[in-house]
This record gives sequence, structure tokens and C-alpha cells, in this order.
Amino acid sequence: MITRKPRKIPERYYKDELLELEAKGEIVVQRIPDTFVEVEARGGRKKKIPTNKLWHHKSCGQCGHIPGYPTSILWMMNQMGVDHLDPRDQTSCTGWNYYASATSNPVAQAAVAVRNFVQAERDGYFPLIHCGTSYGHYKEVREELIHHPDIREKLRRVMDKLQMPVVFPEELVHYSEWLHVVRHEVAARQVLDVSDVTIAVHPACHYHKLIPDDAIYDRDVLSGERTAVVTAIAQALGAKVGDYSTWHDCCGFGFRHILVSRDFTRSFATLRKIERIKEEVQADLVLAHDTGCVTTLDKSQFAARGHNRNVGIAVMADCQFAALAMGAHPYKVVQLHWHGVDSRPTLRKMGIDPEAAWKEFEELTAKINAGEVEFLTWGDC
Repeated sequence: MITRKPRKIPERYYKDELLELEAKGEIVVQRIPDTFVEVEARGGRKKKIPTNKLWHHKSCGQCGHIPGYPTSILWMMNQMGVDHLDPRDQTSCTGWNYYASATSNPVAQAAVAVRNFVQAERDGYFPLIHCGTSYGHYKEVREELIHHPDIREKLRRVMDKLQMPVVFPEELVHYSEWLHVVRHEVAARQVLDVSDVTIAVHPACHYHKLIPDDAIYDRDVLSGERTAVVTAIAQALGAKVGDYSTWHDCCGFGFRHILVSRDFTRSFATLRKIERIKEEVQADLVLAHDTGCVTTLDKSQFAARGHNRNVGIAVMADCQFAALAMGAHPYKVVQLHWHGVDSRPTLRKMGIDPEAAWKEFEELTAKINAGEVEFLTWGDC
């Protein structure tokens, strides 16, 4: 058993510095709503995670490549009666531009972030960031705003032209942190037995490595030595969580890798991650909590199959797995047909008949094609 080493708690936190800038009149700090849960972040500080009045900062990669990812989050909140807003005027964080092509600049990136935060503040909801990339990127924006007065000044000029204040949230909150703090409520609504499912967890680099002091740790989850999100919801639902030697490695996405050296990305994802998981854990499912991680670990396996590699593990986001356990439809809501690896064996272990569910989905799409209904609604799910 690993013994958690005591960590020195810093004397100052990002929040203190944001509040100092607010006191000087340089920024506006958006406060956490009244309904929140305090958890322990790395370094021992207490982090507030709001559970209501949430503004969905969606992911371009999820909406474009894994649409069942955001719909699972929305469906769960609808089922749980959470007050949330799916805004139509949110923009991408443009993190791809920043990390992959380096064609932007710090002021432009900060302006994109702040414009989104201004909109959330005006709507009266607190931003819940779906994408690990956006989450990590905004942490870097926060560092730049705190420590670089010249960036703040240039940003102020941009926002003045937009007739907007400089708004930054009290905490940066990732959706998997919301799922973490409500995991017992999710488990109370669980309708499927997932105890026969063995899971391997891939923690996203942009969550727990990039400015790591925001990440949640729990002394009762992995002895507090690794981030608690994802693992804790799987355990709360009763799944078996297996450990493997390359858990700390990147999924292979790496931003520039996926663009300029895709063969490296696919090789790393399959040989360094999926094969190790299959050999060491015999997992039925890999759970992750970031757009790039789910996409890379899932969609890279087709190439390895062509070379007869030892792959073939279904990959989902933690929210997709949790939604399934709560009774979400695997195709209408979770949209597993967008994934590259066959998830039907895992669904059967969860007590879901994938063939019957697919037939239900086809019947609905036939009605859409015939013009009997305009599109799939939450009432159809």
C-alpha cells in the first residue's frame, strides 16, 4: 500500500492573486454559486466545485468527433435536475491554434477566454469546462494574467473595444470534477450492475500535469498519490479498476504529434498504452476525461489492427460510462456508433442488449428521414 506523503501547502493560491487584481480594479472575479462541494486539490488546498447553475463550455473536438461525450453530460444533468445552460454564443478556446500551430499570441488567447467568461457571467451561470485542452489552456492564461502586467494592459484594450470587462472565474472547473463530487448521487440513480466490467483509467495530461495544483486528489482514492477524478466515479459505480505500468504516459495525442507525426501518435497510443493495458489489466474498457485522449486511444486502434497488434479495447469518457450506468441509451444519448472500437462486448457485460438498442435507434432515424419528426429530442431519449 502506498502511503501518501504530506505535501506543503503553499501560502498563496491563484485565487488570492486574482482577488488582489480585482481589488485594484483590473479584473472582475466571477464567484462560485452558493451550491458547491469543497474537495482537496494537489498541495492540500480546498477547491470549490459548483454543482448547480453551470454554463457548458463545450469542446469543439467532442462536438465534432465524439458527440455522445457532451450529450452524456447534458443528459445526466437533466436527469439529476441540475440547473444548467447550453450556450449558443460560446466560442472554441482556440487551444489548437496555441498548442499545435503556434500562430496565435498570449493576448489573443486571453481575449478568447475572457470573452467566454464574460458571457457566462452575464448569463448568470458558472463555466464548466468540458475539454481538458481548454481547461489546461485557461490555467496558463490565468498564470499569464497574474504575472504579466503588459498582457493585462493589452488585453484591457481589446476588451474595451468589445465593451466588455475582464472577467475570470474564481476557480477553473472541469466537468470531470463536477462528476467526481456528485458521484454518489450518480450511483444512487444507477440502474445497471457494472461490477463485471474491468476498467483502466487514463488521466489527461492537460488535467493533472499542466499546472497541477488545480487537480483533485483524494486520500481514499489511489492513496491520494494520483488524481482521483475518473477512478472515483468508476469505483462508486462498482466497476473493477485495474492498474497498469504506463498510466502516467500521454495518450499519444500531444497536439503537434497528432498533426505532424500521426504515425508516432498512433504507435504510442496503441503500443505504449492500449497493449500495456490489455496485457497487464485485461480491461474491458478504458476511461478517460479529455477530448484528445478519448479520440486518440479509440481511433488509433484501427491502424494497429491492420498490423495484427494486440489491441481492441473500447474507450469512453467517464461521463459516457456513468450515463450508461444511469440508463442512458447507448446510441441515442451516448452515441457509441461514433467510436472506432466495438463497444458491444462491454455493453453486454453491463446488461445492455446492443442489437435491440441499435434497432431502436434505427427506428427513430427512419422517422427523421421520413420527415415524421424533425430531429432527436431529449424526450426521445
